[in-house]
Amino acid sequence: MNHHSMTRRRLLQVSASGLVTTAVMGGGLPSLAKAQAKPYNSPFTWISPRGTIEVMDDYPYWVARDRGYFGDLGIETAMEPGPADGTAVVKFLAVEQADIGFPSPGVLSFAVNMGMDLVSVFGSGFLDLFNVAFRKGEGVKDLKQLEGKTVLLGSAAWQSICDPMFAAVGVDPKKIAYVEAGWPTWTTALASGQGDACLAWEGLRADLGAKGLDFDYWLGMRGSPLPSNSLVVRRTDLEDAERRVFLKKYLRGWVMGSEFADRNPRAATDIVFKALPTTRANYGPRAGTESLMQIHRTFKGDMAARSGWGEHNIPAWDNFFKLLKSIGQSSIDIDTARYVTNDFITEANDFDKAKVHADADSYGLPEDLAAIDMAEVEASFYRNAIN
Repeated sequence: MNHHSMTRRRLLQVSASGLVTTAVMGGGLPSLAKAQAKPYNSPFTWISPRGTIEVMDDYPYWVARDRGYFGDLGIETAMEPGPADGTAVVKFLAVEQADIGFPSPGVLSFAVNMGMDLVSVFGSGFLDLFNVAFRKGEGVKDLKQLEGKTVLLGSAAWQSICDPMFAAVGVDPKKIAYVEAGWPTWTTALASGQGDACLAWEGLRADLGAKGLDFDYWLGMRGSPLPSNSLVVRRTDLEDAERRVFLKKYLRGWVMGSEFADRNPRAATDIVFKALPTTRANYGPRAGTESLMQIHRTFKGDMAARSGWGEHNIPAWDNFFKLLKSIGQSSIDIDTARYVTNDFITEANDFDKAKVHADADSYGLPEDLAAIDMAEVEASFYRNAIN
C-alpha cells in the first residue's frame, strides 16, 4: 500500500495537565491508557507533518520500499498524510494512531512539554531545511529587518518552527506578526501581496518555482545553526526488544534509500513518481529532481563529519532546546539525552553499500529523466538564494 486512511478519524485534545486524550468523531471521550509496547499491528504507519505525502521529501522510504531495502519486516508499511495541523503528527503518535512520525524539533518540544513521551531516533534533517520566502526583490539577508513585519504561515502551529529559527539569528520572535494564511494557500497569499514573508522549506522551493511562484529565499541550510525534522517514535516502543529489532531494520531501509538517492537522484525521482503518479503530474521531471536534491542536501549535510545517515548533531539539538527555554517556547528544561538518541545509527548504517551503488548505477531511467542535465540542475541550485 502507498498509504492508508485512518479507520476512525479522531479529534485530538491536550488537557491542561498535559495528558493526551482522544474523542472519536460522533462518539464519546474515552480516556487514554498509557501506551503499552507490543508487536506492531499491520501496517506500520509513518505520518507526515505537512498534511500530504504527494511530495518528493520522503524519497528514502519510497526507494527502500521499491528496492526491497526494508527486508523482511513481517508486516506492511504505510504512509499517512495526516492533518495539516503541525502538531497532529506527535498527537497521532501519542495515541497510537501512527507508529513513526517526522515532526520538526519545535513540534517535538511541544510534545515533550505536553507529557507525550516521544524520542527522536533518526536525525533526518541534519541541516535546517526551513527557509523564509519573499516576493522577488523584497528579500532581506538580515532577518532582523523582519521585526515589526508580517510572516505568513500555513498553520498556526508553524510558529514553533519560526520562533527558534528567528531567535537563533538574533531576531526577537515577539516582534514578528504571524498570520495563519491556511494550507495550502499561504504561499499564494504571499505572492498576491499579503504579508512580508512566509515560511517555506527545501523541496517546496522547487515545487513552488514549477508552479510559477518565483520567490527569493533566505535559506536555513546556509543561515541557521538549528537541526530540523527527524523520525520520532514512542519511548514505550524503545523499551520493547521486539520493536527495537523492527525499528533497526526499518531505519536501515531509510539509510539505504538515502544512499541510493545520493548515488542516482534521477532514479530516486522516478521511483517516487511511480509510487505517486499525482506527484509526477504536479512536479514534472526537472522540478521533481531538483526538489528531491534540495531536501537531500539538508538530510546529508557534511557526511565527513557524521558517523552515518540519520546521526543527530547532539550539540545542535542541545542548543536548540536551551534556545526554546530562553524564548519561552518550552516551559521546562528538556534533557536532550532523554529525547534524542543515536543508539540506532550504527546498525542502521550497517549495509552493503556496494550493492546499493550497483542498484543505483544499473537503474534504467525513462527518457524524460535521462534527458535532465544534472550539471545544470546543480548550477541552478542557489539561484533564488539571498544569503
